[in-house]
Amino acid sequence: MLHTLMAGRGMVTAPHHLAARAGLRVLEEGGNAIEAMVAAAATSAVVYPHMTGLGGDGFWLVARPGRAPLSIEACGAAGRAVTPDVYTARGLDHIPRRGPLAANTVAGTVSGWSSALDISRQHWDGNLSRARLFEDAIYYAEAGVPMAESVADTAGRVADEMADLPHWKALFLEEGGQAPAPGAWMRNPALAQTLRRLAERGLDDFYRGDVGRAISADLKAQGSPLVSDDLASHRSVRRRPLALKLAEGTVYNTQPPTQGLASLMILGLFERLGITEAEGFDHIHGLLEATKCAYALRNRHVTDPRYMAVHPTTYLSDTMLDQTAATIDRTRAAPWPTPAMEGDTVWMGCVDGAGRAVSFIQSLFQGFGSGVVLPETGLVWQNRGIAFGLDPAEPNVLIPGRRPFHTLNPPMARLRDGSVLVYGTMGGDSQPQIQAQLFTRHVQFGQSLQAAVTAPRWLLGRDWSGAAHDVKVEARVDEAVVAALEAAGHRITRIDGFDELAGHAGAIRRRPDGVLEGATDPRADGIVAAF
Repeated sequence: MLHTLMAGRGMVTAPHHLAARAGLRVLEEGGNAIEAMVAAAATSAVVYPHMTGLGGDGFWLVARPGRAPLSIEACGAAGRAVTPDVYTARGLDHIPRRGPLAANTVAGTVSGWSSALDISRQHWDGNLSRARLFEDAIYYAEAGVPMAESVADTAGRVADEMADLPHWKALFLEEGGQAPAPGAWMRNPALAQTLRRLAERGLDDFYRGDVGRAISADLKAQGSPLVSDDLASHRSVRRRPLALKLAEGTVYNTQPPTQGLASLMILGLFERLGITEAEGFDHIHGLLEATKCAYALRNRHVTDPRYMAVHPTTYLSDTMLDQTAATIDRTRAAPWPTPAMEGDTVWMGCVDGAGRAVSFIQSLFQGFGSGVVLPETGLVWQNRGIAFGLDPAEPNVLIPGRRPFHTLNPPMARLRDGSVLVYGTMGGDSQPQIQAQLFTRHVQFGQSLQAAVTAPRWLLGRDWSGAAHDVKVEARVDEAVVAALEAAGHRITRIDGFDELAGHAGAIRRRPDGVLEGATDPRADGIVAAF
């Protein structure tokens, strides 16, 4: 993508083109932005199964003109029998990344779909049936879909880790165990049947009905510590999002246990540095140092909000941001040994013709999550619970019923000119950094929306591509600027010019005159779908 696309009646951006197209078809039939997003989310679960699915978690920011944005928190907690003893009794000092012991938290995303559709029906004039919203997803799951390059590459990369998971291998590898090639047909008829059941019986059936019982039986059979009561007791939560006022407008993001606080802090700290130009040393160094400050605080304090001693809004106060910004050295890099967290996720955005906006993110956490595939329902279960530690001194120590720390965070902004902007990215630990690069380039420095998404990126950390404390820099960043960063003390690792490590971002802006501008990431398989 080289140019920002424009339309007026509705727009969807997603990292897979079939998911964006599924959302657009809903808009074309008179559906609203929430209904379009549910269709795109269900389709993503089929066509991008390494990053997202019904076995994962999700977060929403939704807004309609003249009303405050609302957040939906659809993340599951650790099971009631999931204690540190489950792991230490097996001689483990950490929660494993893959396998049934990694499948230790409830999947919340379907409860988020349910809550969002309730809002749609009650306040957004939504009337499309679940069967209609799942139509594309069911078709692709049954008939098959050519496997995207990102899916095939991830399957090959994690295949050795999944060696003891036969259901995963049967679903995602070729016969004989070889990694699939891009374009190989991918089918999941069990998932199609699950979506049909949920369409007929309601989304609550996922937790407290026949689908939930099938899920619980499969989890138990494979050795997961989750039990049926864990699913039955799960509910999504609606919250008031965090908000930060900037010179250009107000930016919103989700509350803990997500890292939405860090995303807003980076923007608040960067604004205080007074940087006036994009792409140079000051821009990159300023965002990197703001990120270090925000992440240091995040790592010490952000967890399930029931276990936080200080309310997150405290860290967004002018006093706190002023004091923190004053510690940033404008010319030298601060030390950064803190490890990063990877994560494979989908962010998607939608704005309909009435100006109703959705920023949505849904994830299995790491590629293919725990790797636990439930044969009865076709679900791939997340491994979000590996964010827990087993040491009681850790801020995110495992406690039954506790929600894990989430890298997921879907931002939204209402700008002073009357525009609304939804934007976001996959990228695990790097999400706040990519968001800040997109926002500063477009909103503060005036780059077009697509130019801001396409522009080269830099990432502090990313532990599955080298040392976790270095700065990954895409090859397209000016070499003179890279040299200046190294001279300032940043440890630089160069990555490819459009490396998937740098995220799958997207954005939609609705201008005051009703024109929709959309951007999608050339690093992904997506499109901007509009009419």
